[in-house]
Amino acid sequence: MNRARYALIAAPLLFIGVFFLWPVGAIVARGLTSDGPSPWAGFTGAGGLGLVWFTVWQAAASTLLTVALGLPLAWLTARARFRGQWIVRVLATVPFVLPTVVVGVAFRTLFADEGALGFLGLSETVWAVLIAHAYFNVSVVARIVGGVWAGLDPRTAQAARTLGATPVRAFLTATVPALVPAIASAASVVFLFCATSFGIVLVVGGSGLRTLETAVYQEVVGAFDLRTAALLALVQIVIVVIAVLVSAALRHKGSRPASGSTAPRPAGGRGTRIGVLLGVPIAALLLAYPMLALVLRSLRPDAAGGMSLDAYRRLSENVGGVVPLKALQMSLLTAVQAGAIALLVGGLAAIAISRSTGLLSRFADAVVMLPLGVSAVTLGFGYLLALQSLPTVRESPAVLPFVQALVAVPLVVRVLVPALGAVDPRQRQAAAVLGASPVRVFTTVDLPVISRSVAVAAGFAYVVTLGEFGAASFLVQPGQMTLPVLIGRIMGRPGFESAALAAACSVLLIAATVVVIAAVEALRRDDAGQAEF
Repeated sequence: MNRARYALIAAPLLFIGVFFLWPVGAIVARGLTSDGPSPWAGFTGAGGLGLVWFTVWQAAASTLLTVALGLPLAWLTARARFRGQWIVRVLATVPFVLPTVVVGVAFRTLFADEGALGFLGLSETVWAVLIAHAYFNVSVVARIVGGVWAGLDPRTAQAARTLGATPVRAFLTATVPALVPAIASAASVVFLFCATSFGIVLVVGGSGLRTLETAVYQEVVGAFDLRTAALLALVQIVIVVIAVLVSAALRHKGSRPASGSTAPRPAGGRGTRIGVLLGVPIAALLLAYPMLALVLRSLRPDAAGGMSLDAYRRLSENVGGVVPLKALQMSLLTAVQAGAIALLVGGLAAIAISRSTGLLSRFADAVVMLPLGVSAVTLGFGYLLALQSLPTVRESPAVLPFVQALVAVPLVVRVLVPALGAVDPRQRQAAAVLGASPVRVFTTVDLPVISRSVAVAAGFAYVVTLGEFGAASFLVQPGQMTLPVLIGRIMGRPGFESAALAAACSVLLIAATVVVIAAVEALRRDDAGQAEF
């Protein structure tokens, strides 16, 4: 049995070793062992201290804004009861799984001089970046905090009310303390995503705002200074690893043991009804408005303001050597390939983790989570360094799906491990006693129980890889252009028509993402949470 477990975990470990440790090692080697001035001199010469400060500051500010906006949404999706609640959950999930470049295009469109919010004067400012980050990450707070909030026993707050506490005091003394660990965990995850944000800062912030993430890209693409880029990437890795460790500690602290039953939801009182009547339209408007603004912008291909489908007609034309519809086909194909790889590798790792105990389980879990410790931009740059002497491999169309799969593997593991843990081991033992092989045991006992979770993991892996922008910016070849990378390049061109074309391309990615997320939410839908209030 031990041999089988070791064999099961061997493939994921090999995958992580080749596709993660190799490029990270290449960055370390380039940054610390190259000839020239000391690493510290190169780091300070590139304005590294200022980049670190701005990266941390904007991530912290973005986190505070995200938590403030995410807590009401967490209540609305977890504690309230109303018809069509699953639609709100879809709207709350879509921003986080949208390609970051699409979110960037949406908010650049909103804050542009001719945009709906252009009168605010926030175009290419740090405030625009903070708002875009809050929109992108608000579903993280809603999911993490909402998951804990949905399981809280409302009778604790009711007891406080019985003892004379006002609704606000009962909430602050009975509910908030139970939510603090989950809020801290969500905040640490949001900080991690904001500190490694690439597409949003690059598109919304313009050339005037630079984080470590965008600086790595600009040093490679603009200045061709690989060593400085490697030094900045090393500092980025250190910051991200610290954030990951804090996030893991807070997630463990904020986890609650499963009770095996769902906590009763409170009856829909007057306050709940008012909260739903006000909260649902406000949440729907705020979550959908940036996407609707993109649709409207795609229908305005000229400054005159007339509506037209010209931007969509241009999707089949050659744009800078690339046809957008061909780029969409390449994105869809790459996402299918990367999603399949992530599901296979993550599935094997999840099986090994769920069936192991002690040191082996913790070691396997830690290893497969390693890709969370390095951003996609850093990974893409690491591959660029690692494959310098292997141009044939670097130009292969197979490289990008494997790199994008690496980003999705931790997500697949996090979805499947709890599902596998719910399978009764006695059923496996009974099937094995009756002569079933390990593969037959899995297909007949485990798979029927986890089939929906597998579909959910596949859906999330697909949308995450579909919109991947960071690593693809380094690795995509001219004949293998993906749509997110093409959108980023189109946004770098001046002109009203270019903005409309980028918006039209973004609408295509939004449509592809929303369809998959709606299907995922339908699979996860809790019938008990769909009752009318």
